[in-house]
Amino acid sequence: MSEAPLVPGTVAEHTICLLIKLGQVAFRLAEDGIGGTGLRVRHYSVLQALADNGAMPQLALGSFLRIDPATMVTTLDDLERTGYAERKRDPQDRRRYAVDITAEGRKVLADLNRTLVGLDGEVLADLGATERDSLHALLGSLAGSPTLTSLFDAAREQNGARRA
Repeated sequence: MSEAPLVPGTVAEHTICLLIKLGQVAFRLAEDGIGGTGLRVRHYSVLQALADNGAMPQLALGSFLRIDPATMVTTLDDLERTGYAERKRDPQDRRRYAVDITAEGRKVLADLNRTLVGLDGEVLADLGATERDSLHALLGSLAGSPTLTSLFDAAREQNGARRA
């Protein structure tokens, strides 16, 4: 096992570089941690959003989670195939679909949340409780930041326009 830090040398002087690498590490560990269920982090995100918000139109769910339409379709196909979510015609507008979590989806979601709590403990094991709380608060502030949100949305829009 290497003694080198995840972000070695002066690369670690840039907060963005630390966030990138730590995000990659966290993503990999989360994917590996929940992989035994046959699901991925994006599946978890959809199930949790449905559990939190109730049934949602497919397009609105994708926008809410910032998942592109093609990935959303594939993700929902996977979740329907496993019986964890279902698409039905939206009673408000029969031209669109509403997506909802199933009872089986709620069961697997509870398992996924337990797994993620365990991963939080492992990943943050070297931090004290106060440091964990502070880190969570700081990351929560960034996740809700209007500046970061608009920068990300503009970059996604620009990249989407290039692909078209």
